[in-house]
Amino acid sequence: MSIFFKIPKGLNKEKICKISKLKNEPEWMLKFRLKSYEAFKKMKMPDFGPDLSKINFNSYVYFINHGKTNKKWSNVPEDIKNDFQKIGVQKAEKKLSGLNTQYDSESIYHNMLEEARKKGIIFLTSDQALQLYPDLVKKYINTVIPFNDNKFAALNGAVWSGGSFIYVPKNVKLDRPLHSYFMIKNKKFGQFERSLIILEDGADICYVEGCSAPIFLDDSLHVA
Repeated sequence: MSIFFKIPKGLNKEKICKISKLKNEPEWMLKFRLKSYEAFKKMKMPDFGPDLSKINFNSYVYFINHGKTNKKWSNVPEDIKNDFQKIGVQKAEKKLSGLNTQYDSESIYHNMLEEARKKGIIFLTSDQALQLYPDLVKKYINTVIPFNDNKFAALNGAVWSGGSFIYVPKNVKLDRPLHSYFMIKNKKFGQFERSLIILEDGADICYVEGCSAPIFLDDSLHVA
């Protein structure tokens, strides 16, 4: 499996800064990450549901990049392309207005139909949106589920990578869905996509997410 860049396992301030630097993020996003990390350290584990007390957060890898985001399947590394082909993601794209596929930490393929683009719809990875529309991201991020809502929301805020960004102008409707598929392919790895969907008054779209991972002897961690 081709790996472009990998940050060794463990969670600390230095590694969070490394993620932000690799992504060339604005200073305010780094501050948001560090603020989330401080909240994560202070907050207790949830006291409902399954027993999560045995999770060792320092035993996971938090960032793996398999290469740049491509607009053509032919440019995606063959082994990664085959993984998506096996589960029918490429075939399903024919019925979609746009598709984003994330492999571990970052998008490996992303595309949208021209007809959707002409309607003024923005469909990007969250990382792309932060570079191209930083003011829009800054305005809306953290407004639905705040970083201090719970320990895992804080963890996502600290180490998030990837996800979908969608903006739909007023009264615009899209007949075919936008779709994102998130795949984990490494054991003891954490995937932390962060999606942001903004619809103006009267707008109407369908957005679908899917995710999968192999069965490992060791647990993986997925906090979207």
